[in-house]
Amino acid sequence: MAGPVEAKGMKLVSQNTLDGQGGVGEGMAMQRTKDGRRILWLAHEGPPTNFTTVDVTDPKNTKVIGRQNLPHNKVRSNSLEIVGDVMAVAYQTYELGVSPAGVELFDISVPENPKSISFFDCSGPHSRGVHQVWFADGEYIHFSGGGEGIVPRNPLDDQIYRIIDVRNPTKPTEVGRWWPNGILEGDSAPPPERAPMNAGHRAHNTNVYPQRPDRAYVGFIDSGAYILDISDKSSPKVVSAWNPHPPFPGFTHTVMPLFSRDLLVVADECVQDLGKDWPKLIWMVDARREDKLVPIGTFPMPSFDVYGRKGGRFGAHNLHENHPSELAFKSETLIFGTFFNAGVRVFDTTNPLQVQEIAAYVPEAPEGSRTGTIQINDVYVDDRGLVFAADRHAGGIYVIEMDV
Repeated sequence: MAGPVEAKGMKLVSQNTLDGQGGVGEGMAMQRTKDGRRILWLAHEGPPTNFTTVDVTDPKNTKVIGRQNLPHNKVRSNSLEIVGDVMAVAYQTYELGVSPAGVELFDISVPENPKSISFFDCSGPHSRGVHQVWFADGEYIHFSGGGEGIVPRNPLDDQIYRIIDVRNPTKPTEVGRWWPNGILEGDSAPPPERAPMNAGHRAHNTNVYPQRPDRAYVGFIDSGAYILDISDKSSPKVVSAWNPHPPFPGFTHTVMPLFSRDLLVVADECVQDLGKDWPKLIWMVDARREDKLVPIGTFPMPSFDVYGRKGGRFGAHNLHENHPSELAFKSETLIFGTFFNAGVRVFDTTNPLQVQEIAAYVPEAPEGSRTGTIQINDVYVDDRGLVFAADRHAGGIYVIEMDV
């Protein structure tokens, strides 16, 4: 293996190409088994693989211990979450009206033999199912999805924020939903303005944390960032909204609160190759008044001259989201982000007005890369401080440690 394209304050511990099924989506979650093993579960960017199960107890010697395939090639899983021995998996289809489209719950108490518990159907003539799930308290799943009766005015706006009760995991039940007034048929407001790249007004990440269980932090792609009051889950209400799109090119992906500091980290997603939708940024937003969000800066970005035309996507994407899991690393100052062909990068936000990049790791292009570059898609940092970075196409997972 050749050396990395760039390494600053980080070094590679190991790589696992997942037996040639290395295209990982944006679903990474860790489980501790009853016998003390650490198991990393990975959702995939597309068929044939649904999810892969990797024993990462020894980070230098990770082992694939299981894999489940999708039922057909017109669906992908892309997102998953774990609480204890229960895993939620999102199914999004490539065409409208195809099944399965929804959320499946699995018993993973024996990780080598996951067993389906139930399925919450989100199919429909105008639905592609579910893109992302957030599952943290063992009681409710928050997700971006379509479903029967959800009819967008524009087909790009087909996934809204939905909440299901899974306290009885054998019978998941919807308890609430929300969307910006104007995107669905029958709404009283006019349709929203389309952003320059027109990625759609639909939900993406739907984060809810134990520090504020009455708040949902929702990235709504071209509609921007929302804080929602979900104290009554049957009737979410807008606390605040912030949207820099336009003039910026759209696609708000993640809204992550730093609770002790009254800040939000808001990440856009790059969705086009060769810098065509540059700049896709990570924003720092002042939330001292949660009803009046104020942007105070952006994170330093990798060099466009070095990476912008190098191949594949270049720009911000996923964050390590301070998941409440006991196995997840949590920090109110260190932020980990992925940048596709510019790898995984770490930022010190001690001074939120002048964020500093302190570490970066950019692997070489893996064998089988479609773009001739790495495309780091997602990142998960565990409580040991190990960084698990996933490639979108062929590289599988990279286990990285910081030495800063």
